[in-house]
Amino acid sequence: MNITHLGFDKWFQEKSDPKKRAEFEMARVMTVNKNSTIITDGKTAVFAEMSGKFIFNADSPLNYPAVGDWVYVQYFNDNTFAVIDGILPRKSLLKRKTAGKKIEYQLIAANIDTAVIFQSLDFDYNPRRLERYLAMVHESKIQPIVLLSKRDLLSSAEIEKKTMAMKKDMPNIQVLAFSNKIESDLERIEELLIPGKTYCLLGSSGVGKTTLINQLMGEDLWETQPVREKDSKGRHTTARRQLIVLKNGALMIDTPGMRELGNIAIDSGLHDTFKEITALTGQCRYKNCSHSIEEGCAVLKALHEGKISRERYENYMKMKRESVYHEMSYVEKRRKDKKFGKLCKSVMKQKKNQMI
Repeated sequence: MNITHLGFDKWFQEKSDPKKRAEFEMARVMTVNKNSTIITDGKTAVFAEMSGKFIFNADSPLNYPAVGDWVYVQYFNDNTFAVIDGILPRKSLLKRKTAGKKIEYQLIAANIDTAVIFQSLDFDYNPRRLERYLAMVHESKIQPIVLLSKRDLLSSAEIEKKTMAMKKDMPNIQVLAFSNKIESDLERIEELLIPGKTYCLLGSSGVGKTTLINQLMGEDLWETQPVREKDSKGRHTTARRQLIVLKNGALMIDTPGMRELGNIAIDSGLHDTFKEITALTGQCRYKNCSHSIEEGCAVLKALHEGKISRERYENYMKMKRESVYHEMSYVEKRRKDKKFGKLCKSVMKQKKNQMI
């Protein structure tokens, strides 16, 4: 296996720096832990750390390596350790707001071709949460696929009802109901996975992400845990994001379950997820219509006439408010961070001049 098998296609070849290519090796980030990173060139996987220069120039979490990134590296100690000197341009970057009150980006994965969003057909089924995932994925210009797991728990009629409701609101979304216990379902999923392409699994804990990977690998390489019987909620099995090469050559990024899914600045993501709503916004009487109380609002008119669902309208409005608030907070935070960063660099420069 070489870097081509890991997804280093023509796009990355054209975006890479020829001078750096001559000085450094190419590798892909497989795992990012708190204090270490594991990279691979297709032959061996080794621990790596960022160079001092790299860390000094990184002024945001967005500038640090994410799982799936392509990086310039230099190997040491007989190729058993590496230092990361830089990141290649990203084809895509999946990110969300950090959990809690802190307004900052958290990287999920980079250079994803398709996001595979899981919804379990038991108690985990939640169209509103699915819309949040889709907004995040669409914002990153990543193609989504929705997998409805545990179809063996419901009747065909119940599954059809849920699938049709989803397709009604989002007709362009590919939806597939499956069970990890049914061989023909697994074969259908495997047919969707193209060698050399990168897929990212997203969804709550306990929906079957890790079980699916084990099935596709043909062996239990990763631990799974049962869901709680009282509410069917899962416990975290995957503790970190990791890039896995499947038997058929497709690349899969497994991620921990996300219970909190906040977003920052997702205008295009909302537009692509709620197309039946955003298509009406240009018909409102006022250009700055908030779609909440104004006379002549096309969105409110469609809502009252039953042309758009109240559940989707309320989720759209909620996510839009959150996105605007988080964006304003993030911009203010970045302004303060840059001001502080300039002060630190100025002090360091003065100390350096005093030492000369």
